Amino acid sequence: MSARPWAKIAVVAAFAAGIALFFALDGPRYLSLDAIKANRDALLAFAQDHFVAALAIAFLVYAGATALSLPGGLALSLATGFVFGRWVGTALVVVAATVGATLVFLAARYLFADAARKRLGALGERINAGFTENAFSWLLFLRLVPLFPFFLVNLAAAFTSAPLRTYVLATAIGIIPGTFVYVNLGQALGRIDSLSGLLSRETLLAFGLLGVFALSPVAWKKWKARAIGSAGRP
Repeated sequence: MSARPWAKIAVVAAFAAGIALFFALDGPRYLSLDAIKANRDALLAFAQDHFVAALAIAFLVYAGATALSLPGGLALSLATGFVFGRWVGTALVVVAATVGATLVFLAARYLFADAARKRLGALGERINAGFTENAFSWLLFLRLVPLFPFFLVNLAAAFTSAPLRTYVLATAIGIIPGTFVYVNLGQALGRIDSLSGLLSRETLLAFGLLGVFALSPVAWKKWKARAIGSAGRP
């Protein structure tokens, strides 16, 4: 067997082992709102006594959870806001989530992208070309509008030819507003009883408008191309 199949098997095994270990150790219980609220005093005390270590642990946990597409990201954002405050917490989550998303993006592209595009054929190539041409705007839209699951965007983008640099930049910028909202809510962790309904209708509308704004360059390019085409016809 050549080196490449073995490398792919190793990548799959690493992700599978991480996910299996998470559930074997009852990870969902520890990444729940109830568990974080029950241990908030201990978390806060540890961060005050070992700030750098707490930052490093929080970064690794968040990046790992994102890379493995594990449940609990929202609870982790709230906990980060409670422990580190809105500004440090937001910066930490944005960097960690971007790193984790980039890892799963690279893994999915390496493992599945070529096969997926070949399977979709001409239709897949047209979709890929349209997306890649305006990759930054589309990715920014998908990150800003909270209708699309974070892990699904990571995987879907990997099947396109979007440049890695564009993916990283759009991800980092696009998750800032939502991250800030959730991290800021984390400062009131003791008064949050449920993870559902945390965002108001006005906040969701604002995210939607930001998403529309992100796609405005795409709309402008299409309108301009159509206008030039119409002007060129007799």
